[in-house]
Amino acid sequence: MTEDHFTAVLDSEADAGRRVRFWLRDDDAIEPTPALTELTELAGRYAAPITLAVIPRDTGAELAGFLDGLVESCPGISIAVHGWSHENHAGLLEKKQELGAHRSSHVVVGELRQGFAKLRGLHPTRFVPMLVPPWNRIATSVIKELPVLGFTALSTFGQEKTAPIAMLNTHVDIIDWHGTRGGRPAGTLFSETAQRISAARGRDEATIGILTHHLVHDAAAWHFLDRLFALTSAHPGAEWVGADQLIRSVRH
Repeated sequence: MTEDHFTAVLDSEADAGRRVRFWLRDDDAIEPTPALTELTELAGRYAAPITLAVIPRDTGAELAGFLDGLVESCPGISIAVHGWSHENHAGLLEKKQELGAHRSSHVVVGELRQGFAKLRGLHPTRFVPMLVPPWNRIATSVIKELPVLGFTALSTFGQEKTAPIAMLNTHVDIIDWHGTRGGRPAGTLFSETAQRISAARGRDEATIGILTHHLVHDAAAWHFLDRLFALTSAHPGAEWVGADQLIRSVRH
């Protein structure tokens, strides 16, 4: 699908009095890097909020200081909890998981409690009590413990499911993990996004979560993200919304 077709879908939403809500979740942040600078500069240029899923164990004051310096140029940054260490504890023949049922629930919950406290302390004004499981996988037994830990939202990938807290998922992953491990073709991504919008047609507010990983972006990934921002940021049928605002509107 071309950019023109994608824009036509947004035009249709605007003509019907609807506005698609977009939100961006970027995973695996730990510290300031050139790629993170590029991401924040790009988002700032279009006044688009971004949610950084930060790995608690390996991050510290350096990232917090870097983000403090972006208050004016990129003010809409929020911080979510990306597991604890982003380590795989699944078996060799299983899909990777950190928050699965492979370890004692007491250990897993203890790590999440520690990660929650650390990130809230480092980022008091940007912290959002949302858990982003590494590899978007989490055991049901762990999900049940999240409200007690203080989490108010869970973010994975794909269609939202029923959970004891709000679900705020991503739906379009811009990285080709099983091929080039760089950006997927822009036409494919615009097509997927348009299909998601069409599937939600009839609702007052469709929500589209875009998933990025700044550390592995290549030229194709950056180009798509730039074009997506350019086509949506000033369109009457679209708006970019922060995770905190969306969480308040989600019913679970």
